[in-house]
Amino acid sequence: MLELVLKRLPQRHDPNLLVGFETADDAAVYRLSDQIAIVQTVDFFTPIVDDPVVFGQITAANSLSDIYAMGGRPLTALSIVAFPASQPAEVLEQILRGGLEKMTEANCSVVGGHSIRDDDLKFGYAVTGLIDPQKIWRNVGARPNDKLILTKPLGTGVIATALKQGKAEPGWVVSATESMTRLSRDAAEALHEIDDASDGAKPVHAVTDVTGFGLLGHAREMAIGSNVSLRIDHARVEYMSGAVEASRGKFFSGGMTNNREFLAGCVSVAPSVAAEYEALLYDPQTSGGLLVAVAPDASDAAIFAFERRGIPARTIGEASAKQSPLIDVI
Repeated sequence: MLELVLKRLPQRHDPNLLVGFETADDAAVYRLSDQIAIVQTVDFFTPIVDDPVVFGQITAANSLSDIYAMGGRPLTALSIVAFPASQPAEVLEQILRGGLEKMTEANCSVVGGHSIRDDDLKFGYAVTGLIDPQKIWRNVGARPNDKLILTKPLGTGVIATALKQGKAEPGWVVSATESMTRLSRDAAEALHEIDDASDGAKPVHAVTDVTGFGLLGHAREMAIGSNVSLRIDHARVEYMSGAVEASRGKFFSGGMTNNREFLAGCVSVAPSVAAEYEALLYDPQTSGGLLVAVAPDASDAAIFAFERRGIPARTIGEASAKQSPLIDVI
């Protein structure tokens, strides 16, 4: 619905606006000079875990992820709080404390924010970072034969839904929490290393972070914007501990249903792909990994750079000339 609405709105032409909302990219980029641009994003949501400190950490990591996905460095953050009058102030303090811990880890200063009373608790951040206008990663730019790399396992949506229903095993929650609270900073640094080591054309062609639209939803944006098709091997994708079991238990969120409906017609799934794995490819992620399209001759070096930083990145597919279906899952 939002995509349809945005298409009807007039856009002001500004030559310094290097990245706007036209390709559903992860953040906006505005040029201040030939050497410096600012990168901006905002994200907030309701709690997906019971621990308020961990909820704050996850929210901060998720908000920062968009900055890293563009190739930027986070600088400042403004908090967004909707807090019920029935909740004690100690809960709010713990949420803010958790968020501040992750922002401090990212060397990002929380400089203020805005709060309102609301029956439903919501928390997030608007983050501003700095970026070199010549070194912007976009969610478009993938080329035929590029390798697709994913830097985090899938499964946060089904595990969070199982948790809300009191059916998640402790190990599942630990697995999801560890992934969601990990910053994508190290993954971005690995990609910068690969790009900076190149004397010619940059091998990192497209980057996006996998969040609410699931792996296939964000892959669709990359494919459409890049005018390519993508082939994804579900067996190469890593899944969180408990994710497959939660998927078999059909702990599906409304977001997953929406993702499936939205992607109908542009995704082909091989009959050999089991239903529980197919579902996980649509699963909405929170603070998910980066989906990266890299030149084929740089993919091994990229995986090595990730591994040296302890990042469980995997090559999960490749791009090809545009064809139908847009995305092929095998």
